[in-house]
Amino acid sequence: QVQLVESGGGLVRPGASLSLSCVASGRALSNYDLGWFRQATGKEREIVAAITRRGDATFYADSVKDRFTIARNNARDTVYLQMNDLKPEDTAVYFCATTYWGITSRASYYDYWGRGTQVTVSS
Repeated sequence: QVQLVESGGGLVRPGASLSLSCVASGRALSNYDLGWFRQATGKEREIVAAITRRGDATFYADSVKDRFTIARNNARDTVYLQMNDLKPEDTAVYFCATTYWGITSRASYYDYWGRGTQVTVSS
């Protein structure tokens, strides 16, 4: 079993940047493919980005493409989400999660989840 803890969220103005981190414990993160999801109030959880266990392939939702970057450091059991040019519609709780299914956008295919970190983009 793996435990995931997200950090780095906060309140920022439109156009600002934030860097989220997700640290794993219990099992090595290199065992898993990973995804970042977000859930806004009153909306369903949606995929933001995903990365394979070796970091050799990534996926981005259209809404964040060219603004967000997912990366991982398996030696540090950490996955990152660099978010640039943030918009009010990026406001949500951001979660990291593990899967064995490679690059997938289906939340049901992810096994372990962190508790999330709040990102609020507002002027």
